[in-house]
Amino acid sequence: MSSPTAQPSHPADHERQAAQIVARLSTADKASLTTGADFWHTAAITDAGVASVMLTDGPHGIRKQRGDVDALGINDSVPAVCFPPAVAMASSFDPELIERVGDALGRECLAEDVSVILGPGVNIKRSLLGGRNFEYLSEDPHLTGRIGAALIRGIQQHGVGTSVKHFAVNNQEHERLRVSADVDPRPLHEIYLRAFEHIVATARPWTVMASYNKINGVYATESSWLLTETLRRRWGFDGLVVSDWMAVDNRVAALAAGVDLEMPSSGDLGPAAVREAIADGDLSSEVLDDAASRVVALALAAEANRVSGATYDREAHHRLAREVARRCAVLLKNDPVGGEALLPLGHGARVAVIGEFARTPRFQGGGSSKINPFRLDAALDEMQAIADDGAISFAPGFVVGATESDPDLHDTAVATAAGAEIAVVFLGLGDDDESEGFDRSSWTLPEPQLALLRAVLAVNPRTVVVLSNGGVVDLAEIDEAPAVLESWLLGQAGGGAVAELLYGLADPSGRLAETIPHRIEDSPAFLDFPGEQLHVRYGEGVFVGYRWYDARRIPVRYPFGHGLSYTTFDFGDLEVSATGDALRVQVRVTNTGRRAGRAVGQVYVGLDSSRVARPPRELKAIGVADLEPGGTTVLDLDIPESELAYWDRDLDDWVVEAGRYRVEVGASSRDIRVRTTVDVDGDGAGRAIRLGRSATVGEVLEHPTAGPVVRSAVAATMGVEDLDPTMLMLVSSFPIRRVAPMLGLDDERLRDLLN
Repeated sequence: MSSPTAQPSHPADHERQAAQIVARLSTADKASLTTGADFWHTAAITDAGVASVMLTDGPHGIRKQRGDVDALGINDSVPAVCFPPAVAMASSFDPELIERVGDALGRECLAEDVSVILGPGVNIKRSLLGGRNFEYLSEDPHLTGRIGAALIRGIQQHGVGTSVKHFAVNNQEHERLRVSADVDPRPLHEIYLRAFEHIVATARPWTVMASYNKINGVYATESSWLLTETLRRRWGFDGLVVSDWMAVDNRVAALAAGVDLEMPSSGDLGPAAVREAIADGDLSSEVLDDAASRVVALALAAEANRVSGATYDREAHHRLAREVARRCAVLLKNDPVGGEALLPLGHGARVAVIGEFARTPRFQGGGSSKINPFRLDAALDEMQAIADDGAISFAPGFVVGATESDPDLHDTAVATAAGAEIAVVFLGLGDDDESEGFDRSSWTLPEPQLALLRAVLAVNPRTVVVLSNGGVVDLAEIDEAPAVLESWLLGQAGGGAVAELLYGLADPSGRLAETIPHRIEDSPAFLDFPGEQLHVRYGEGVFVGYRWYDARRIPVRYPFGHGLSYTTFDFGDLEVSATGDALRVQVRVTNTGRRAGRAVGQVYVGLDSSRVARPPRELKAIGVADLEPGGTTVLDLDIPESELAYWDRDLDDWVVEAGRYRVEVGASSRDIRVRTTVDVDGDGAGRAIRLGRSATVGEVLEHPTAGPVVRSAVAATMGVEDLDPTMLMLVSSFPIRRVAPMLGLDDERLRDLLN
């Protein structure tokens, strides 16, 4: 196995050399660099020392296509390791583990001569029906940002680039190439851009991929506010912006906005439009130079980091995929039947394995991220390898994708379940139920599978359900089973991981990265998804996922962060201190059970007396600890004070309010074990108030300098020493410019006061 490249270079390290190369090129050559050479390669200018580099799909494996290429994975790709997709990876709640996945992917990219792997996808799961939810991480930007950054760090330590995507607000497949995501400033920054911002600041991705959709009426690929003002100037991004494949509607407008590289090749259409715009004076030559330089810098970095003869150990990566899969599956419930929990299974127990998914695993989603695994483990085979001889019987029960039951398959499966001590029923969604390119029309499992489960429960109440799905499904009927393991999509080694979890060879430690409601009608975006007339209104604002359910106190089936173990954990001795630029959180966690296990501590923060509407709590830190029975440790976590900020639309910036913050540690957003409060000074009492002539009297009164002056003037005008609370409420809503004449303030004096 090859070692990581020693201090691999970043494209930004080659800026000067790239600029020198570009300065010697013709306009035509520069323009050619800003469009792909073909479907997966950048253009080369051999005489100038600019090589072509390959980009391939990811992000949970390499999809390097052979022969004819396509966007949706129809054609063949090289055999590779299929790690658990994003839907599962986020449920690990373990950035260090996911960084190891990135390390493996970086090694594989070097071996396959891939310069940039396209991923991770860090868009927020806004709706349960999002067709690409399996390819995204979470409903929470903090968790999304930490897992995404970890994957990028692991990959890029090998001198292989990543492309964090889809930038931005790409939360549905319906009309994804034309729809406008209409979203207000606070949710835009606090929910949909926050993970991107964290990743850019902490992981320096080589590239960012601009998405298909419009944002507030402007294509993402044509938004200079998004790509230049926000990404480059505000966040300091120093890499290359690449379009999603065929996302560019107007090449000149996209180049001017900040899209450096259009993919795939548009032939000479894109370059010709750029040349014409330069000649006509409609596009600055400096804009073209900057974009061409970034493409050249990418090529120079890729060439500098290339490792001749690089290899990797496939079997070792398969073992890693299995380890990760074990950490991602979520044990939703494990209720006792006859006084004893069904899981873990005994090796000698007579187990009826029911469901085609046990034999034919669904391990990834469809579309551009579809990996060709070099090996695929089935849960049925892995369970048979663990259990005693003859302990396992099997019946497929249904045909995947069928809308009607097969009577013979159904009846045989029911009979098989009736003759066993325990039934383990594998249910899920098929490839045709969820994929890139379309959103789901329903969140229920196919009726033949539900009918089978009802029948199995009727003859054998000792039933475990194992789910395979890329998005949340309705668990109303599944929850009738006493034990449910949500395995999501677990990659090529998921079958072995599921078997080990069922038989207790590993402890379940996955946690839900998204809420599972009782009803889809309870979900935040239910009335605003997927929109109409090419617009989708993000009407839930900042109240996405658990933020919505917790704020409205809506009962949920399983909350964000939930996940059971075969052991139990106690949290206590919570101490929180403000260090000036961070909150230091220390909490003791103890394994109080009889088995080894992994504790996942979740730190939530809330501010009740905020000047803006806020969720009751927001995830701000995660800590994991592997503990033996009786073992204890202290999770020591820092929360940067910037994490407490909200986006102030008047200041157009982040603001940390002063106040007493609640700090809560628990096992989910609804299972808080210990809590305390801490005082935070914030950014200063008046920072969040922009004192213009339209500011209200109340806003001015809150200001530490202007407030006392105006308060005194208002009181004097009314002939009192001070304002009583009722009078204060009466005048507080008036714009200061309307009452200024009554206070003896002309325009010049008012302006001086506000300044």
